[in-house]
Amino acid sequence: MALGLGIIGWIVIGGLAGWVASMIKGKNAQMGLLANIIAGIAGGLLGGFILYLFNVDVEGAGWIFSFITCLVGAVILLSIVQFFTGRKKV
Repeated sequence: MALGLGIIGWIVIGGLAGWVASMIKGKNAQMGLLANIIAGIAGGLLGGFILYLFNVDVEGAGWIFSFITCLVGAVILLSIVQFFTGRKKV
């Protein structure tokens, strides 16, 4: 199973998707560039795996579909992390 994008593509799409996902989840002020990239790439892997279970061809779908996959996966990932770490009361 090939990833379809080069390493630079994964970093760019992952960084953008992780940044947008952190804004959606309200974590943008707490996350830096590296955390956004990691969240986006891990979200892309998670989203790709979920779509693979439903027999959706992620590899041949293009950049926009890859971004949406990374974004949705990153939001799911950040939601899971937020659930387990809990919300700290101020």
